[in-house]
Amino acid sequence: QVQLVESGGGLVQAGGSLRLSCAASGRAYAMGWFRQAPGKGREFVAGISWGSDSIHYADSVKGRFTISRNNAENTMYLQMNSLKPEDTAVYYCASHPYFRGLAVAAGNYLHWGQGTQVTVSS
Repeated sequence: QVQLVESGGGLVQAGGSLRLSCAASGRAYAMGWFRQAPGKGREFVAGISWGSDSIHYADSVKGRFTISRNNAENTMYLQMNSLKPEDTAVYYCASHPYFRGLAVAAGNYLHWGQGTQVTVSS
């Protein structure tokens, strides 16, 4: 069973930056970040393929967030710059143990982390 552990969340002022990390205990090929704001459904933020050759961002974060991974360390990152209050949410990382491509839909992922809170104050 793959376990995913997110870290790096916190409170930041608008315009600031945070870097989220997701450490996987087992095989994690396709990986992605999702977020869920209070009273809203879980939404896709960014996804990355095993070889980092395919990457996709939600329009709301394009140009501000950067997803990356280090397969040697079994870790994925999300660098978040120019943060806005509307980025406030619990951020989750997700992975698939067999699919090596790019996955966007939440249903395409099998394993999920517990989430890390990101709060952006105005």
